[in-house]
Amino acid sequence: MKEQAAVPEPIPLDQLHFAMPPQHDSVEGERRYRQERLAGALRLFGRYGFEEGVAGLITVRDPEYPDCFWANPFGLPFRHLTVSDLIMVNEAGQVVEGRYHVNQAAFIIHSHVYRARPAVAAVAHTRSPHGRVLAALGEPLEPLTQDACAFFEDHALFDRYTGAVVDPAEARAVAAALGPYKALILRNHGLLTVGDSVDAAAWWFITMEQACHVQLAAKAAGRPVPIDRRSAVETRDQIGSDLAAWINYQALYEDITRSEPELLT
Repeated sequence: MKEQAAVPEPIPLDQLHFAMPPQHDSVEGERRYRQERLAGALRLFGRYGFEEGVAGLITVRDPEYPDCFWANPFGLPFRHLTVSDLIMVNEAGQVVEGRYHVNQAAFIIHSHVYRARPAVAAVAHTRSPHGRVLAALGEPLEPLTQDACAFFEDHALFDRYTGAVVDPAEARAVAAALGPYKALILRNHGLLTVGDSVDAAAWWFITMEQACHVQLAAKAAGRPVPIDRRSAVETRDQIGSDLAAWINYQALYEDITRSEPELLT
């Protein structure tokens, strides 16, 4: 009778790779890291079709100057942006570094969100198709799937529309509607997400757009069964943190930087 081969010994957990947010020894290193993540997020948003004309903005705080923010330039396509294309603007929306203008109508919202939420490091607000459909219905996200539970009682609806936001008072109202939450549905407009990193803000936007798609499809197909409140809260507590968002986002960042490494130039 043939002897059974010995079962291989498991590899110790501390020898397996598991990515966590890095720590940086210098402001310059942290700045470069944030710029690379921003350029990667913009490329991904372009790939997913979250761009229309000159609309759309993703921003991140500068680690040295907390009242200054890196942003995508006005008018340049997301799919071709590189780190060297990024601009830095101050709280008033004035360009302090770079060669291009900033989207003023979009940035005024970002500026007031940053003012109201000092712990927020990044804001994403672009044109996504299913987010705009749900916004046109004036509906919040419902806990219909596990992924949607990340937003359960952690997003808000800005339930009015007054055109493109150029008035500081209107931008303050948007920031107030966001409150302490990770995301906002702007009625007849679209989605806005925030995070303690570019990775988190970008992940929340991407997965919120998918959750909008699922909700619209489920309601078109029949009568969806929502997850009960207790389970929705437990699930949100498991998957709804910015750290969980950062971890989820890493595969997307690896994909875009491997397939389009020139974005880092």
